[in-house]
Amino acid sequence: SGDEEATYWLGQAEIGLENVPAAKTVYQSKLSAAPNSPLILAGMGHVELLEGKTQDARSRFETAISLSQGKSVPVLNAVGYANGNPDMKNGDAQYAIQKLTQATQAKKMNDPDVWTNLGDAYRKAGQGGEAVKSYAKALELDPNYVRAMFRTGSVYQSQGASQEALFMKYYNDAVAKDPKYTPVYRTLWGYFYETNVPRSAEYLEKYLANSDDDPKACYFRASMQYAQGLFAQAVSKVDECVSAAGATPYAKVYGIKAYALDRLSDQSFKAKDSVKGKEYLTQAKASFDEYLKRASVDQIGAGDYSRYALILLKFPGNEAQAAELVTKAVALDSVEANRASYYKSLAQAYDAQKNAAEAAKWYTRIVELKAPKKSYTNLDLYNVGYSYYQNSQYDSTIKYFTMYTELRPNDIFGYYMLGNANAVIDSNSTQGLAAPFYKKVIEIGEADLTASQVKPRLITAYKYFMGYEFNVNKNQAEALKWAD
Repeated sequence: SGDEEATYWLGQAEIGLENVPAAKTVYQSKLSAAPNSPLILAGMGHVELLEGKTQDARSRFETAISLSQGKSVPVLNAVGYANGNPDMKNGDAQYAIQKLTQATQAKKMNDPDVWTNLGDAYRKAGQGGEAVKSYAKALELDPNYVRAMFRTGSVYQSQGASQEALFMKYYNDAVAKDPKYTPVYRTLWGYFYETNVPRSAEYLEKYLANSDDDPKACYFRASMQYAQGLFAQAVSKVDECVSAAGATPYAKVYGIKAYALDRLSDQSFKAKDSVKGKEYLTQAKASFDEYLKRASVDQIGAGDYSRYALILLKFPGNEAQAAELVTKAVALDSVEANRASYYKSLAQAYDAQKNAAEAAKWYTRIVELKAPKKSYTNLDLYNVGYSYYQNSQYDSTIKYFTMYTELRPNDIFGYYMLGNANAVIDSNSTQGLAAPFYKKVIEIGEADLTASQVKPRLITAYKYFMGYEFNVNKNQAEALKWAD
């Protein structure tokens, strides 16, 4: 009925505002009057999914579908949307695909929203190609259906910056059809946030100009000040946001405050003001604790866990929790470069503490992550190999610098490190383990004496052969040749 639909959409509006308790109240009060209302049961299942009660939610969805004999497009669509939304962590994408496909097969089904939700479910399942096809079906039904244009753009955006021209085309088409379609502005504000702050700020202003008094506006402005490097102002802005919001401030403001305080701490330490640095750092940790306590799982990003881990490491005794957080960040992110950066940040933090054993462990994770596609770089191999060398783990040093020479066969450094590691293992040179590697150092080094760092590496190799000839081969004349 119209009344049932109106109640369903009222609850959905609350979910859109991230106010799950309010949505729950809307659906509960309706169900106490009409316990067998299929659409409201589907809405209640959506709320339970957001609360992490997946079994209860599934039972609501199944009841809603059986009460409507599996023939109601709005009910199947509601169930599919709740499960298939790629912006939500909870929900079963395959279940959504099944129910939405069922909805598309209904007689006279002409709702582009159903096809768009099916596209979303495919996207959540990692099937970008099928997602794009479903969005295209939605646009066949309604060429002006901007959500399908926006979502098509999102698929291409998830493939990385190389697809920028393509996804911008879809985003621009969407706002050309409907200049008030705010998800495009919000997405582009986020996209340019790290790389082009002025452009990001323009999209934020467009977003806020076209949003009904968005309760998150204060957070967005604080976030923009952070991006502009105005860290102290961002902290003050968050305090304003919190006092203006009363009992329920938007949780993410505490995250921005933590980030800004962390940067103020870095600046203070650089300026040799360690008292202020520690003070800001303690405040940053407290703000992060508050953020993680208040935010829902869907609000916390992979980068948040990674950043919090780095802050925790600055307080001794938190190593295990930091490792747990970085592992969580990696599990949440599907982009290889991001996942590698979380490992690298932790490894570099251990480098700064002169803890080569822990640094090596996390640098190893980067190479293991990239190994299936062999996408590791010589710098990745240098970092892991050199950390093992510093920690006197020479077998591992040899393993990674052998990979280095396979990747860069004409680079002197890999052979130099293999020579050094073998020279320590075979400390009196009787086995001559380092000889083939130092020979390679000499061959590459003498071919171009102008290259960076060649001379000190050649001297190490010459000294090795001088000692080798003198002590092992007892050949003084040959040893003197190397001395020259």
